[in-house]
Amino acid sequence: MSSSLSVYLLDVAATRALVGSRDEQLLEVIRSNFGDDLERDDDYFKHLIAEGAPTAYEALCAVVHGGPFSEKREHAFQYGYAYRRLCSLTGSFLDNSCFTPHRGSWLSVVDDGLAALGVTAVSVEKFSDADLPAPLPYTDMPGCGEWTPQAVARALEQFEETKRAVDASGEAPPLEPEVVEAVMQCLGWMRLAAARPGFGVIGFRS
Repeated sequence: MSSSLSVYLLDVAATRALVGSRDEQLLEVIRSNFGDDLERDDDYFKHLIAEGAPTAYEALCAVVHGGPFSEKREHAFQYGYAYRRLCSLTGSFLDNSCFTPHRGSWLSVVDDGLAALGVTAVSVEKFSDADLPAPLPYTDMPGCGEWTPQAVARALEQFEETKRAVDASGEAPPLEPEVVEAVMQCLGWMRLAAARPGFGVIGFRS
């Protein structure tokens, strides 16, 4: 079974602040302009909705209002996907061609590649975490993680430090070409974020 990443460039703090914001105008814009997407998601999860899970719009309303949330843990996935929808609407989708689809431990392999280049401040495996903003309930699907502006800045510093060391020694860490490509894609995300104050990366694995 394969997995995918959805990765977004956005103002991390502002995006997290949408949770519990009670922004009715935002909800109305989504309902008016993205109703077909909401219906498509409801059709995909119709068997779970029939068992009591919230619809896509109901989950979105709960996220924006900070609750109430279903007490059933098996329904919590809808709130994770609702938060991903907010990220997709307020941020810019980043090229994830090196990660979608992927299998097995690929994210850890790329993290090892980043570490080999001295970059430890960020992790693509982190996008598998359950790091949703409070008070959203725990769910392991979709996974969610973020790279804060501070983490991005430090990661780029680490890469530049390694680059200078490689230039001085003439010896680069031996990495497989596909790992190098994925690492370069991650660095591209970071450079885009670093160019905009307050911006970082929020990613989802599903």
